[in-house]
Parts: sequence; structure tokens; C-alpha cells
Amino acid sequence: MVQIWLVELLKGTGKLFLHPVLYYLLFLSALLGVLRVKRERKHFHIRAHDAYFELRQLFPLGLLIGLILSIVVVAAGITVPFAIILLIAGFTLLWSLTTNIRLMSPAYTVGAAFFAVILMAENNWSIPPFSKAFQSISEKVYPSVVVVLGLLLLAEGILILKNGAKGSSPKITKSKRGQSVGAHEVKRFWMLPIFLLIPGNALQLPFEWWPVFHIGAGEYSLFLVPIAIGFHQRVKGMLPAEAIQLHGLRVIVLGVFITLISAAGYWYPLVSIVAVALAVIGRELVALLAYMKDENLPPYFSKKNHGVMIIGVIPESPASKMGLQVGEIIGKANGVLVRDENTFYEALQKNRAHCKLEVFDTKGEIRFVQRALYEGDHHELGILFVQDGRKYDEKGA
Repeated sequence: MVQIWLVELLKGTGKLFLHPVLYYLLFLSALLGVLRVKRERKHFHIRAHDAYFELRQLFPLGLLIGLILSIVVVAAGITVPFAIILLIAGFTLLWSLTTNIRLMSPAYTVGAAFFAVILMAENNWSIPPFSKAFQSISEKVYPSVVVVLGLLLLAEGILILKNGAKGSSPKITKSKRGQSVGAHEVKRFWMLPIFLLIPGNALQLPFEWWPVFHIGAGEYSLFLVPIAIGFHQRVKGMLPAEAIQLHGLRVIVLGVFITLISAAGYWYPLVSIVAVALAVIGRELVALLAYMKDENLPPYFSKKNHGVMIIGVIPESPASKMGLQVGEIIGKANGVLVRDENTFYEALQKNRAHCKLEVFDTKGEIRFVQRALYEGDHHELGILFVQDGRKYDEKGA
């Protein structure tokens, strides 16, 4: 039995590379990186992270979470009809065409697939060449899909909490008073590969070659499904890490709630329908709450009377090696009071071999950092400031 499971796991993993969503996510992540670099160069004349940063975030944490969810789903014997998997992939591609990245949350892709399969079962619809997969749908409501949705929302919240704020992108935008202020933006995709049990009789043509094994009297196939998770948040009223982590915690709470009530759907199908509706509405409310809270706060990255605020730090730059953080304020450079970016760089020229900074951290406490400067070091220390006269994004896009 163990050998059968291992063989099926290997085969299921190999078939991941046949799934178009995998390559589509690679393309979208690469595109996001290129667009981000282009915008950062427009606003600051230099990029913060390289264009491959988004690609590097696509897999690592998602692979680990996907493995854990796979163990839970397979061990619990949760089965999902193959038609649902096809619809999830279809809605992932469809929602991506809107260019609204956050619509690629499982709440919207899995939720839409859930309601679509009910509608298709009611009207006996199918999608060529997968007609047999849809004809095999014997029920109108699948509570197992709701359980998977709850677990995916929980995974989404963890990804936002742990990875969302990492490498958030600085930008210049316009305040309500028309002043140039700073903001941070995250546009990111994660891929969450998860093993799902598919009833064997659902995988007929064109999937006759798919491996089938038996659990008790039933036939099942293991299918490694790449679930796309898209996330977009702009923050201008508080530190990006704090705002994004709060967003992640709210999604985790929503995921736990949906997972808990989804079990009742096995006895009361109406509960499953209500749970999916709540997942969609709840995910929309979480995004709306984050937006409204941020809009009602004054700009965090704006001009200060007692120094210049750091909106970004370039990785591996002198500033990064000195431990400077986003949101900190530089009050003095080489003993000179700093009023704006020009006075900061003028102070640096006083001693080209050494840099000593007086810094106010995000709690308002003073600390001193210093470092020898070497030939080849970034001439601006790798610090990004909010500046007047730079091009900004009027719509905040």
C-alpha cells in the first residue's frame, strides 16, 4: 500500500508540469517584476529590488503550506470532482484578465467554481472536450469544496502574514492636499500546490492515462493542483509591515471561520452555499476595511521637520548593511542637521570615507549608526526618500 501511495505521489507531482496555471503564474510574476522596476525607476531613478524578486516569492512558502494542506486533505479523505478543478483553473485565468490581482484569491476563484458547478449540474451543461467530467457530477452541492476553500483562505492569510510585507515596493503618490507623499505597494502571486483526491470515474477521456488506485471500495486519483493566490495592497497611512500583517490576520480569522462551519455542509447542503457566500463577502470586507483604514489616516511617508524619512532601502547597499529600516528618520548626518535630501547628501560629502548617522527609529527613539564607506559603494547609500519634483502616480496605481 505504501508503495502504491509513493508511486501515485510521484506521478501526481509530475503531472503538475502539464497544468497551464503553473506557467501562467510564472509569466504573470515575471511581468509584475518588470512593471514594478519600471515604476520605481520612474519615481526614484533606481529600483529597490531586482525584476526577479516576485518570481522568487512564487514558490518557497507556498510549497510548504501546500504540503501540509495536502496531508490534511488526503488524510481526511476529502474528495473533489474533477470538474471543480477545471473550473478553478478557468476562473483563475478569467479573473486575471481584469488585471485586479486580488481577485485571484481562493475566495473568488474557488467560490466562483463552486457556484458554477451548481449551475451546470442544474442545467446539465458541460465544457467540451471535458463533457464526461461534467456528466459525472452526481450532486449539485459539494461540501468538500467548501472545506478546501476554508483551508485555502487560511493558507492565504498565512502567506500574507509571513510573506506579504517582504520587499514591499516604495512609490510616490499624491496626498489629498496635492503634496508628494510616499506609499508602499505589494502586488504578488503565490503558487500553492495541493494534492486533491479525485473520484476515479471522473477521469475518463481525455485522461484515460491518469493513474487510479483504490481506497476501500472506491477508486481515486491523486491530482497535484497549482492554486493561484494573488495579493494587492497599497499602504500610505502606516508602516507597510504593520498594515499587511493586520490584513493577513483578518484573512486567517476568515479562513478558520469558513473551515469550521463548512463541516456542517455534509448534513445541511444549504450551509455550504451560505459558507461560500460568506467567504466571498468576508474577503471583500477584509480588503475594504484595509482600504478605508488607510485612507482615513494621514500620510505616514511625508516631509518631517526634524529630518528626512526613509521610504525604501536597497538590498545589499551600505544603508542595508547599517541596519536602516523603512519608516526611520535621519536627523543628522556626520554631525550636520538634515532638513531635506540635498542637505543629507551635502553632509555625506564632508567625509567620503566614513558615515555617521543619527536616526530616529519607528518608535521615536534615537540611535546612532556608522560605517566606513568604500570605493564602489552606492553613492546615495542606497536610501530612497520622498522628494518634491519627482513624478508621482496621481491615481495611486
